[in-house]
Amino acid sequence: MAKSEGQKAKLLYLLKILSEETDEQHPMSAKDLILRLERLDIKAERKTIYSDIETLNEFGYEILYNASRASQGYYLASRDFELAELKMLVDMVQASRFLSEKKSRELIKKLEGLSCKFDAASLKRTVYVSKRAKSQNEAVFYAVDAIHRAIGEDHAVDFQYQIYTPSQDQELKSGGKTYHVSPYYLSWNNENYYMIGFDETRGEIRNYRVDRMKGIRESERKRQGREAFSDFDIEAYTAATFNMFAGEEKRIKLLCENEMAGVIIDRFGKDISLHKANDMHFEVNVNVAPSSQFYGWLAGLGSRVRIVSPASEAQKYQEYLQKILLDYHFS
Repeated sequence: MAKSEGQKAKLLYLLKILSEETDEQHPMSAKDLILRLERLDIKAERKTIYSDIETLNEFGYEILYNASRASQGYYLASRDFELAELKMLVDMVQASRFLSEKKSRELIKKLEGLSCKFDAASLKRTVYVSKRAKSQNEAVFYAVDAIHRAIGEDHAVDFQYQIYTPSQDQELKSGGKTYHVSPYYLSWNNENYYMIGFDETRGEIRNYRVDRMKGIRESERKRQGREAFSDFDIEAYTAATFNMFAGEEKRIKLLCENEMAGVIIDRFGKDISLHKANDMHFEVNVNVAPSSQFYGWLAGLGSRVRIVSPASEAQKYQEYLQKILLDYHFS
């Protein structure tokens, strides 16, 4: 790099050095900064270093001077993200099943670049996520972006939908037909992204797992279904539709043992009201879409949570359990 060219970018390189190579415990003196710039073929003097640091501070960066006798010099004191925040973001990236291993590594590398080199090593963390495989489909990352873009531009999307076969292969659903959907929301549920939109063929609100959408492309068609979404409550929809399987929403009363309060609040949120039934139980009314997914969740809680009304739903749950018992009957 020619010295004259380097002078034009000196302020940017100085900021880069301070950002990547300094913190409160590792400041750099004016002499150190001059030597570091010289390695980049950029000439600097003490007077210009002081002036450049003042300019950076005036612009909004917080570059302080550590006057400690053991370690004197300048360092970048404030960053966009604190180290604890970066660690949390790295943990979330590593734990996400939605992201492929390759994309996780790329994102973590970028997050490391937001810290100084002395902190970057502490971001190389391993989060234990029990028996969860990372996604093998990196296209999902870009599909989410495409859906966001379509929503922002008021366009529909077209795609094919994949399902798994017993041989664990993926095949296109309905003979590979193309789905025409007007997207309105993206929802994160049970560690998967779901697109909630108006299915133009069925004429109703449907949801689709993004990682199973193949060949998604934005259409030039304007979105349909505005009337269907005019009073749509996304929170109520996701709360009622367990595991994103649709069904008719109903009001159900549950009788729960007191220690189940946390489980119920985690599932339905804090806006519900728990009413004391007796010294050992409370009752709660919730809106759910009764389905095998809901019954499966309920069965996992054993007798500690029971449907008490309406009686017709309690009967359906009984029949669900009896069918399972009959299927497991061995002669």
